[in-house]
Amino acid sequence: MFEQDKIEQGRSEEEEGRMAKSYRVGPGTRAVNRVFLTMTRLGMGKGNRYILTVNGRKSGRPYSTPVDVMSAGGERWLVAAYGVSNWVRNARVAGEVGLSRGGRSQKLRVVELGPEESVPVLRQYLREVPVTRAYFDVTLDSADEEFAAEAARHPVFRLVAFA
Repeated sequence: MFEQDKIEQGRSEEEEGRMAKSYRVGPGTRAVNRVFLTMTRLGMGKGNRYILTVNGRKSGRPYSTPVDVMSAGGERWLVAAYGVSNWVRNARVAGEVGLSRGGRSQKLRVVELGPEESVPVLRQYLREVPVTRAYFDVTLDSADEEFAAEAARHPVFRLVAFA
């Protein structure tokens, strides 16, 4: 594979053959998340960025974090780009989340997709949100089977409006 191809896929030569990075929430991450939360509340930044709010599975308190929502064919999905984090665990228990952006908000049901269903969404996510590629063990050229295997580490949720 040529170096330019690796760069376009979000992996350098040193990263080839390595496992994906692990996501750690430290002071820097918290600061960046606060900036993204503020921008998203104001409706600024990427149009697919929202504030996800979900009640804690133990405390019941609402927790918020910025997320990127994938859209295609009239459907929307959440991707756990950084792995099975607290928002994922909380959403699984709650079965619903809130999404807000620019003063608008809505409650939605979440339905976790199976590995095969997740493949096109994960591919789209890697194309549209390249900053997260280092957290995946696949590249844009990986086979569908490899993407399906990735779904266990990066769950995908379909967002469904309440009737």
